[in-house]
Amino acid sequence: MGYSGVRGGQEAIHAAERIARRDRLGGASRWLELDQITGRLGLAVDRVMGEAGLWAPELAARAIRQSRGDLLEAAQLLRAHRSTLPRLAYSSPVPAAAIRPVRRISPAYRNPPGGQILGATHDYTPRILDLADEDTARATAPPPRRPATAGTPVVAPDSAVPPVGLPPAGLLADRRDPTDPEPFDITRAPARPGVPRSARLTAMTRAETGSLTHLWYLVAQAPRNAQPEIPLELRRGHLPLRIEHPFTGSPVTVAGVRVSEARTVRPDARPHPDGSRIDIGYGLCLGDNEAKALAMAGLDLLVHRDKTADRLEQRVLTALDGPELAGYLEHLKLPHYVDFRSIVDRLRALQAPNPEEGL
Repeated sequence: MGYSGVRGGQEAIHAAERIARRDRLGGASRWLELDQITGRLGLAVDRVMGEAGLWAPELAARAIRQSRGDLLEAAQLLRAHRSTLPRLAYSSPVPAAAIRPVRRISPAYRNPPGGQILGATHDYTPRILDLADEDTARATAPPPRRPATAGTPVVAPDSAVPPVGLPPAGLLADRRDPTDPEPFDITRAPARPGVPRSARLTAMTRAETGSLTHLWYLVAQAPRNAQPEIPLELRRGHLPLRIEHPFTGSPVTVAGVRVSEARTVRPDARPHPDGSRIDIGYGLCLGDNEAKALAMAGLDLLVHRDKTADRLEQRVLTALDGPELAGYLEHLKLPHYVDFRSIVDRLRALQAPNPEEGL
Protein backbone atom coordinates (compact mmCIF):
# COMPACT_ATOMS: atom_id res chain seq x y z
CA MET A 1 0.00 0.00 0.00
CA GLY A 2 1.37 3.42 -0.93
CA TYR A 3 0.44 6.98 -0.04
CA SER A 4 -1.97 8.41 -2.59
CA GLY A 5 -0.63 11.89 -1.84
CA VAL A 6 2.99 11.05 -2.74
CA ARG A 7 3.99 12.34 -6.14
CA GLY A 8 4.95 9.61 -8.54
CA GLY A 9 3.04 6.79 -6.86
CA GLN A 10 4.83 3.48 -7.40
CA GLU A 11 7.84 5.26 -8.91
CA ALA A 12 8.37 7.17 -5.66
CA ILE A 13 8.08 3.95 -3.66
CA HIS A 14 10.66 2.21 -5.86
CA ALA A 15 12.94 5.23 -5.52
CA ALA A 16 12.65 5.06 -1.73
CA GLU A 17 13.61 1.38 -1.85
CA ARG A 18 16.64 2.19 -4.01
CA ILE A 19 17.77 4.86 -1.57
CA ALA A 20 17.43 2.44 1.35
CA ARG A 21 19.44 -0.19 -0.56
CA ARG A 22 22.13 2.39 -1.35
CA ASP A 23 22.39 3.36 2.31
CA ARG A 24 22.61 -0.31 3.30
CA LEU A 25 25.18 -1.42 0.74
CA GLY A 26 27.09 1.82 0.29
CA GLY A 27 29.13 3.87 2.73
CA ALA A 28 32.71 5.03 3.01
CA SER A 29 33.97 2.13 5.14
CA ARG A 30 35.07 -1.30 3.98
CA TRP A 31 32.55 -4.07 3.37
CA LEU A 32 31.37 -5.63 6.63
CA GLU A 33 32.11 -9.35 6.50
CA LEU A 34 29.87 -11.89 8.22
CA ASP A 35 32.71 -13.30 10.32
CA GLN A 36 33.33 -9.80 11.68
CA ILE A 37 29.75 -9.61 12.90
CA THR A 38 29.71 -13.09 14.42
CA GLY A 39 33.17 -12.65 15.93
CA ARG A 40 32.93 -9.07 17.22
CA LEU A 41 29.21 -8.68 17.85
CA GLY A 42 28.48 -12.12 19.24
CA LEU A 43 25.97 -10.96 21.87
CA ALA A 44 23.94 -9.12 19.23
CA VAL A 45 23.95 -12.25 17.05
CA ASP A 46 22.82 -14.37 20.01
CA ARG A 47 20.03 -11.95 20.82
CA VAL A 48 18.72 -11.97 17.24
CA MET A 49 18.80 -15.77 17.08
CA GLY A 50 16.99 -16.07 20.40
CA GLU A 51 14.22 -13.66 19.46
CA ALA A 52 13.84 -15.25 16.03
CA GLY A 53 13.81 -18.79 17.41
CA LEU A 54 16.47 -20.03 14.99
CA TRP A 55 20.06 -21.02 15.74
CA ALA A 56 21.91 -19.85 12.63
CA PRO A 57 24.81 -17.46 13.41
CA GLU A 58 25.66 -16.66 9.79
CA LEU A 59 22.04 -15.96 8.85
CA ALA A 60 21.66 -13.79 11.96
CA ALA A 61 24.77 -11.86 10.93
CA ARG A 62 23.25 -11.32 7.48
CA ALA A 63 20.06 -10.05 9.08
CA ILE A 64 22.00 -7.62 11.29
CA ARG A 65 23.94 -6.31 8.30
CA GLN A 66 20.79 -5.99 6.18
CA SER A 67 18.94 -4.13 8.95
CA ARG A 68 21.97 -1.86 9.54
CA GLY A 69 22.16 -2.88 13.19
CA ASP A 70 18.45 -2.70 14.03
CA LEU A 71 18.15 -5.87 16.13
CA LEU A 72 14.35 -5.86 16.14
CA GLU A 73 14.30 -5.69 12.36
CA ALA A 74 17.00 -8.35 12.18
CA ALA A 75 14.97 -10.70 14.37
CA GLN A 76 11.94 -10.09 12.18
CA LEU A 77 13.94 -10.89 9.03
CA LEU A 78 15.34 -14.07 10.54
CA ARG A 79 11.97 -15.24 11.86
CA ALA A 80 10.38 -14.65 8.46
CA HIS A 81 13.14 -16.75 6.90
CA ARG A 82 12.61 -19.42 9.54
CA SER A 83 8.98 -19.78 8.50
CA THR A 84 10.12 -20.90 5.02
CA LEU A 85 12.39 -23.72 6.25
CA PRO A 86 11.21 -27.34 6.21
CA ARG A 87 11.02 -29.38 9.40
CA LEU A 88 13.36 -32.30 8.89
CA ALA A 89 13.15 -33.81 12.37
CA TYR A 90 12.17 -33.19 15.97
CA SER A 91 14.89 -33.11 18.61
CA SER A 92 14.83 -35.51 21.52
CA PRO A 93 14.40 -34.17 25.08
CA VAL A 94 17.72 -33.38 26.71
CA PRO A 95 18.08 -33.00 30.49
CA ALA A 96 19.49 -29.74 31.79
CA ALA A 97 22.33 -31.71 33.35
CA ALA A 98 23.64 -32.33 29.81
CA ILE A 99 24.70 -28.67 29.53
CA ARG A 100 28.49 -28.37 29.59
CA PRO A 101 28.95 -25.03 31.36
CA VAL A 102 31.58 -22.44 30.54
CA ARG A 103 30.18 -20.23 33.31
CA ARG A 104 28.19 -21.27 36.33
CA ILE A 105 27.41 -19.36 39.52
CA SER A 106 25.05 -19.91 42.42
CA PRO A 107 24.22 -16.83 44.54
CA ALA A 108 22.13 -19.08 46.81
CA TYR A 109 25.09 -21.19 47.96
CA ARG A 110 28.53 -20.19 49.17
CA ASN A 111 30.22 -23.40 48.04
CA PRO A 112 27.98 -25.25 45.56
CA PRO A 113 28.98 -28.72 44.29
CA GLY A 114 31.69 -28.22 41.70
CA GLY A 115 32.46 -24.71 42.91
CA GLN A 116 31.69 -21.33 41.36
CA ILE A 117 32.82 -20.95 37.73
CA LEU A 118 32.95 -17.23 36.96
CA GLY A 119 33.86 -17.62 33.29
CA ALA A 120 33.73 -14.56 31.05
CA THR A 121 31.69 -11.79 32.70
CA HIS A 122 31.63 -8.04 33.25
CA ASP A 123 29.82 -8.39 36.58
CA TYR A 124 32.90 -7.38 38.55
CA THR A 125 34.30 -4.63 36.31
CA PRO A 126 33.23 -0.97 36.29
CA ARG A 127 31.14 0.26 33.36
CA ILE A 128 33.77 2.63 31.94
CA LEU A 129 34.02 3.37 28.24
CA ASP A 130 37.35 2.21 26.84
CA LEU A 131 38.95 5.23 25.14
CA ALA A 132 42.27 3.55 24.37
CA ASP A 133 44.00 4.50 21.14
CA GLU A 134 42.83 2.34 18.22
CA ASP A 135 46.35 1.39 17.16
CA THR A 136 47.23 0.38 20.73
CA ALA A 137 44.05 -1.68 21.02
CA ARG A 138 44.82 -3.52 17.78
CA ALA A 139 48.41 -4.20 18.86
CA THR A 140 47.37 -5.65 22.23
CA ALA A 141 44.41 -7.67 20.95
CA PRO A 142 44.82 -11.47 21.08
CA PRO A 143 45.07 -13.29 17.75
CA PRO A 144 41.75 -14.28 16.20
CA ARG A 145 40.49 -17.74 16.95
CA ARG A 146 40.38 -20.24 14.13
CA PRO A 147 36.80 -20.47 12.84
CA ALA A 148 35.10 -23.84 12.75
CA THR A 149 34.88 -25.58 9.42
CA ALA A 150 31.55 -25.10 7.71
CA GLY A 151 29.20 -28.00 8.33
CA THR A 152 31.12 -29.30 11.34
CA PRO A 153 28.76 -29.95 14.29
CA VAL A 154 29.48 -27.92 17.39
CA VAL A 155 29.96 -30.57 20.06
CA ALA A 156 29.71 -29.69 23.73
CA PRO A 157 33.01 -29.79 25.64
CA ASP A 158 33.52 -32.72 27.98
CA SER A 159 33.48 -30.91 31.32
CA ALA A 160 30.60 -32.10 33.44
CA VAL A 161 29.72 -30.04 36.53
CA PRO A 162 27.22 -31.36 39.07
CA PRO A 163 24.02 -29.29 39.31
CA VAL A 164 23.20 -27.27 42.38
CA GLY A 165 21.06 -29.14 44.86
CA LEU A 166 17.40 -28.26 45.27
CA PRO A 167 15.80 -27.25 48.58
CA PRO A 168 14.54 -30.09 50.80
CA ALA A 169 11.51 -31.91 49.43
CA GLY A 170 9.24 -30.71 52.24
CA LEU A 171 9.91 -27.07 51.33
CA LEU A 172 9.71 -27.39 47.54
CA ALA A 173 6.49 -26.54 45.70
CA ASP A 174 5.37 -29.13 43.15
CA ARG A 175 5.25 -27.60 39.65
CA ARG A 176 4.59 -30.84 37.76
CA ASP A 177 1.61 -30.72 35.39
CA PRO A 178 0.41 -34.06 33.98
CA THR A 179 -1.73 -32.21 31.41
CA ASP A 180 1.37 -30.77 29.72
CA PRO A 181 3.33 -33.86 28.62
CA GLU A 182 4.61 -32.44 25.31
CA PRO A 183 6.03 -28.95 24.62
CA PHE A 184 3.39 -26.58 23.29
CA ASP A 185 4.35 -25.48 19.77
CA ILE A 186 3.51 -21.78 19.58
CA THR A 187 4.53 -21.73 15.90
CA ARG A 188 1.64 -24.05 15.04
CA ALA A 189 -1.04 -22.90 17.49
CA PRO A 190 -1.67 -19.44 18.97
CA ALA A 191 -0.65 -18.99 22.60
CA ARG A 192 -3.47 -17.41 24.56
CA PRO A 193 -4.11 -17.20 28.33
CA GLY A 194 -4.84 -20.62 29.76
CA VAL A 195 -2.12 -22.43 27.80
CA PRO A 196 0.24 -24.80 29.64
CA ARG A 197 3.53 -23.72 31.18
CA SER A 198 5.57 -24.94 28.20
CA ALA A 199 3.81 -22.39 25.98
CA ARG A 200 4.68 -19.53 28.34
CA LEU A 201 8.30 -20.64 28.52
CA THR A 202 8.53 -20.87 24.72
CA ALA A 203 6.97 -17.43 24.30
CA MET A 204 9.44 -15.92 26.78
CA THR A 205 12.34 -17.68 25.07
CA ARG A 206 11.50 -15.80 21.85
CA ALA A 207 10.51 -12.57 23.60
CA GLU A 208 12.25 -9.26 23.01
CA THR A 209 14.92 -9.02 25.69
CA GLY A 210 14.27 -5.42 26.73
CA SER A 211 10.50 -5.89 26.99
CA LEU A 212 10.93 -9.10 28.97
CA THR A 213 13.32 -7.61 31.52
CA HIS A 214 11.15 -4.52 31.87
CA LEU A 215 7.99 -6.53 32.58
CA TRP A 216 9.85 -8.74 35.07
CA TYR A 217 11.25 -5.71 36.92
CA LEU A 218 7.88 -3.94 36.95
CA VAL A 219 6.07 -6.92 38.49
CA ALA A 220 8.90 -8.13 40.73
CA GLN A 221 9.18 -4.72 42.41
CA ALA A 222 5.46 -4.45 43.15
CA PRO A 223 4.58 -4.34 46.89
CA ARG A 224 2.69 -7.64 46.66
CA ASN A 225 5.93 -9.35 45.61
CA ALA A 226 8.07 -8.05 48.46
CA GLN A 227 9.65 -11.45 49.18
CA PRO A 228 13.21 -11.65 47.82
CA GLU A 229 13.96 -13.48 44.60
CA ILE A 230 17.26 -15.38 44.73
CA PRO A 231 18.92 -17.11 41.77
CA LEU A 232 19.54 -20.73 42.66
CA GLU A 233 21.81 -21.25 39.67
CA LEU A 234 22.85 -19.38 36.51
CA ARG A 235 24.68 -21.19 33.75
CA ARG A 236 26.00 -20.56 30.29
CA GLY A 237 27.23 -23.44 28.22
CA HIS A 238 26.79 -25.84 25.35
CA LEU A 239 23.65 -27.94 25.04
CA PRO A 240 23.80 -31.01 22.76
CA LEU A 241 21.15 -31.30 20.06
CA ARG A 242 19.99 -34.87 19.69
CA ILE A 243 17.62 -36.55 17.27
CA GLU A 244 16.54 -40.15 16.82
CA HIS A 245 18.57 -42.07 14.27
CA PRO A 246 16.25 -42.90 11.33
CA PHE A 247 17.38 -46.55 11.26
CA THR A 248 18.33 -47.48 14.83
CA GLY A 249 15.92 -45.20 16.69
CA SER A 250 18.66 -44.32 19.17
CA PRO A 251 19.33 -40.67 20.04
CA VAL A 252 22.45 -39.25 18.37
CA THR A 253 24.10 -35.87 18.91
CA VAL A 254 24.18 -33.93 15.65
CA ALA A 255 25.13 -30.47 16.87
CA GLY A 256 25.36 -28.22 19.88
CA VAL A 257 24.07 -24.77 20.70
CA ARG A 258 25.05 -22.19 23.30
CA VAL A 259 22.37 -21.52 25.88
CA SER A 260 21.84 -19.53 29.05
CA GLU A 261 19.90 -21.19 31.86
CA ALA A 262 18.60 -19.82 35.15
CA ARG A 263 16.64 -21.11 38.11
CA THR A 264 15.34 -18.70 40.73
CA VAL A 265 13.53 -19.26 44.01
CA ARG A 266 11.08 -17.06 45.89
CA PRO A 267 9.48 -17.87 49.25
CA ASP A 268 5.92 -16.81 49.80
CA ALA A 269 3.88 -17.01 53.01
CA ARG A 270 0.47 -16.02 51.68
CA PRO A 271 -2.42 -18.40 52.43
CA HIS A 272 -2.96 -19.99 49.03
CA PRO A 273 -1.82 -23.35 47.56
CA ASP A 274 1.90 -23.92 48.11
CA GLY A 275 2.10 -20.47 49.68
CA SER A 276 4.32 -21.62 52.52
CA ARG A 277 6.84 -23.36 50.31
CA ILE A 278 9.73 -22.40 48.08
CA ASP A 279 8.77 -22.08 44.43
CA ILE A 280 11.22 -22.34 41.55
CA GLY A 281 11.10 -20.44 38.27
CA TYR A 282 12.96 -21.62 35.20
CA GLY A 283 14.42 -19.86 32.19
CA LEU A 284 16.46 -21.03 29.21
CA CYS A 285 17.24 -19.12 26.03
CA LEU A 286 19.58 -19.36 23.06
CA GLY A 287 23.04 -17.81 23.21
CA ASP A 288 24.79 -15.77 25.86
CA ASN A 289 21.94 -13.76 27.37
CA GLU A 290 21.99 -14.04 31.16
CA ALA A 291 19.65 -11.10 31.73
CA LYS A 292 16.97 -12.71 29.62
CA ALA A 293 17.33 -16.10 31.29
CA LEU A 294 17.06 -14.55 34.78
CA ALA A 295 14.07 -12.38 33.87
CA MET A 296 12.41 -15.35 32.22
CA ALA A 297 12.82 -17.49 35.34
CA GLY A 298 11.44 -14.68 37.48
CA LEU A 299 8.38 -14.20 35.27
CA ASP A 300 7.76 -17.95 35.12
CA LEU A 301 7.62 -17.92 38.90
CA LEU A 302 5.47 -14.79 39.16
CA VAL A 303 2.87 -15.95 36.64
CA HIS A 304 2.45 -19.14 38.64
CA ARG A 305 2.21 -17.50 42.06
CA ASP A 306 0.67 -14.09 41.51
CA LYS A 307 -2.99 -13.40 42.27
CA THR A 308 -3.31 -11.50 38.99
CA ALA A 309 -1.76 -14.36 37.04
CA ASP A 310 -4.37 -14.21 34.28
CA ARG A 311 -3.54 -10.62 33.42
CA LEU A 312 0.18 -11.17 33.80
CA GLU A 313 0.05 -14.29 31.65
CA GLN A 314 -1.75 -12.35 28.93
CA ARG A 315 1.00 -9.72 28.95
CA VAL A 316 3.67 -12.42 28.80
CA LEU A 317 2.00 -14.10 25.82
CA THR A 318 0.95 -11.04 23.82
CA ALA A 319 3.11 -8.05 24.72
CA LEU A 320 6.69 -9.34 24.60
CA ASP A 321 7.09 -10.56 21.02
CA GLY A 322 9.66 -8.28 19.36
CA PRO A 323 8.73 -8.81 15.69
CA GLU A 324 5.05 -8.44 16.54
CA LEU A 325 5.71 -5.18 18.39
CA ALA A 326 7.86 -3.92 15.51
CA GLY A 327 5.18 -4.91 13.03
CA TYR A 328 2.57 -2.89 14.90
CA LEU A 329 4.84 0.14 14.90
CA GLU A 330 5.49 -0.29 11.18
CA HIS A 331 1.78 -0.39 10.39
CA LEU A 332 1.38 3.04 12.01
CA LYS A 333 3.42 4.49 9.13
CA LEU A 334 0.94 3.19 6.55
CA PRO A 335 -1.94 5.40 5.31
CA HIS A 336 -4.51 6.23 7.99
CA TYR A 337 -6.07 9.30 6.38
CA VAL A 338 -9.55 7.74 6.23
CA ASP A 339 -9.54 7.05 9.98
CA PHE A 340 -8.12 10.48 10.73
CA ARG A 341 -10.75 12.21 8.59
CA SER A 342 -13.48 10.25 10.36
CA ILE A 343 -12.15 11.32 13.78
CA VAL A 344 -11.97 14.97 12.72
CA ASP A 345 -15.53 14.87 11.34
CA ARG A 346 -16.90 13.38 14.55
CA LEU A 347 -15.16 15.97 16.72
CA ARG A 348 -16.45 18.81 14.56
CA ALA A 349 -19.96 17.43 14.85
CA LEU A 350 -19.70 17.27 18.64
CA GLN A 351 -18.32 20.80 18.95
CA ALA A 352 -20.78 22.44 16.58
CA PRO A 353 -23.57 24.51 18.31
CA ASN A 354 -26.05 22.92 15.94
CA PRO A 355 -25.23 19.23 15.37
CA GLU A 356 -26.41 19.55 11.75
CA GLU A 357 -23.75 22.27 11.11
CA GLY A 358 -20.94 19.85 11.93
CA LEU A 359 -22.00 17.41 9.22
